[in-house]
Amino acid sequence: MKAIVQDRYGSPEVLRLREVDVPAPGDDEVLVRVRASSVNAYDWHAMRGDPYLARLTFGLRRPAATVRGQDFAGRVEAVGRAVTRFRPGDEVYGEAGPAGGAFAEYVCVPEKLVEAKPANLSFEQAAAIPLAATTALVCLRDGAELQAGQHVLINGASGGVGTFAVQLAKAYGAQVTAVCRTRNVELVRSLGADHVVDYTREDFTRTDAVRAGRRYDVLLDLVGNRSLTGLRRILTPDGSLVLSGGGVFTGGSLLGPMSLLIRGPLVGRLVRQRIVAPFAAAGRGHLATLRELAESGRLTPVVDRTYRLDEVPDAIRYVETEHARAKVVVRVLPNH
Repeated sequence: MKAIVQDRYGSPEVLRLREVDVPAPGDDEVLVRVRASSVNAYDWHAMRGDPYLARLTFGLRRPAATVRGQDFAGRVEAVGRAVTRFRPGDEVYGEAGPAGGAFAEYVCVPEKLVEAKPANLSFEQAAAIPLAATTALVCLRDGAELQAGQHVLINGASGGVGTFAVQLAKAYGAQVTAVCRTRNVELVRSLGADHVVDYTREDFTRTDAVRAGRRYDVLLDLVGNRSLTGLRRILTPDGSLVLSGGGVFTGGSLLGPMSLLIRGPLVGRLVRQRIVAPFAAAGRGHLATLRELAESGRLTPVVDRTYRLDEVPDAIRYVETEHARAKVVVRVLPNH
């Protein structure tokens, strides 16, 4: 099968389209014929081994997992003997987990990371959901414990996670203020944002509304470009700050965006406001919830661009450096 492979850390040029063996499913695994995948910040972090501390997970000297890609949507090709929920031909979606492997014609995944594909979505749309939408779900529902009627601000509302976060916050009955750049104002409004702050024109931590005393019950920071002091300034005294910033590549670093994710919860122990950095990993429960939301029409993936499998290096470069709107999808096989 064809797959995007890397054997060393570096820029998108280290990624190569190669022929590799089709994986064989273990007892509790599902072999999926991949129709589509999508790109996440995780992919370029793993590609570069950045920040360096993350190499404790990715592999110290070289990538432990050589085939990139997390999200997938496709049809079941074969199942292990202990698999009970799926059979060949089923349309599914999910996340490949730490082993990766979704930028390929086939991916082998534990059954617990696979769920039935939303029936109303194409493979390309479904592939946009798993990691990004799970991150938004875990941050808002679990990390912030978001309640109907609360005011939530989302910094990075037009990105892959942000576009899902806006929709999920509205689905849970919150009032949403979205922070994005000028070109994305109408996009986030179309997703349901009640208010939009254009960060190229004003600093959302020092807006007239903040100076007038308006505060937010929940602040979801997906960018990591503001100080803890600035972020806490616009929260209510008992508000929740949820940190999940992926950052952009600015050269190798020890901690990168992880610095804020580490410092935030430590500060949170000393103040009344809640500061959390929840870990998001897709699983059957999350994927089932997202499927139900998609099928009910309350969650719709927004796809910015679509690339072929052999164009994955270009797709990752775009996500890494060009402020991609919403999700970037990789079409592995024709959607039929």
